[in-house]
Amino acid sequence: MRLVIQRVSDASVSVNGTTLGTIETGLLVLAGFGSDDTANLPNTPIWKKMLDKTLNLRIFPDAEGKMNRSLTDIQGDILLISQFTLYADCKKGRRPSFTTACHPAIAEPLFDRLMDDTQAQTPGHFATGQFGAEMNLNFTNWGPVTILLDSETL
Repeated sequence: MRLVIQRVSDASVSVNGTTLGTIETGLLVLAGFGSDDTANLPNTPIWKKMLDKTLNLRIFPDAEGKMNRSLTDIQGDILLISQFTLYADCKKGRRPSFTTACHPAIAEPLFDRLMDDTQAQTPGHFATGQFGAEMNLNFTNWGPVTILLDSETL
């Protein structure tokens, strides 16, 4: 599992011109699953660690402007988006290969579970896009701050 976490001052997602979700200050989280991820992933310690890390990364400023506060501390929002392209392989040629991405039949239930678990722990507002859809994201990356969490390296 890979998560790209962006600190945002606002974000929204739309499909075919219809806005599905909007958030204010918080995190835009792009989530992808790899071919080694299985349906059992939510029952593993790494699942809990990835979610805990996301909610508690100290990437928001304190009163002195230092990154010392977490999403939980600021009661921030999360916009969670599925993104299989996080597993793009660009080693050969110019067209990315997605053979290391999880098959949608496995990835969709994993993403659904990630939505449920994230929403249950999000201190502020929670929003999401639509799995498998071509989505348009609008956001203001605050900082900019972008963090990559990879289950293989945590």
